[in-house]
Amino acid sequence: MIMSSHKPPNYHFFVDNKKFDTDQTALNGQEIKAIASVPGEYQLFLEEHGDDPDRIISDGEYISMENPPKHFYAVPPATFG
Repeated sequence: MIMSSHKPPNYHFFVDNKKFDTDQTALNGQEIKAIASVPGEYQLFLEEHGDDPDRIISDGEYISMENPPKHFYAVPPATFG
């Protein structure tokens, strides 16, 4: 019998249509941005279903990674000139 101590990621999520995997049941906004290589100053949004408005996710807010897979998108900081 072969035993492995390596556990494959259980959950996946998407940022800007790219798939990422994690073994964590919840991640906060900062962790999601770090995994997806999104610059820290960008805003992260969670795509909601149907007519529900998309929701901004703060760096400290935790989001469940359990099904269904979550879809996020990152927006650069606004620049006014």
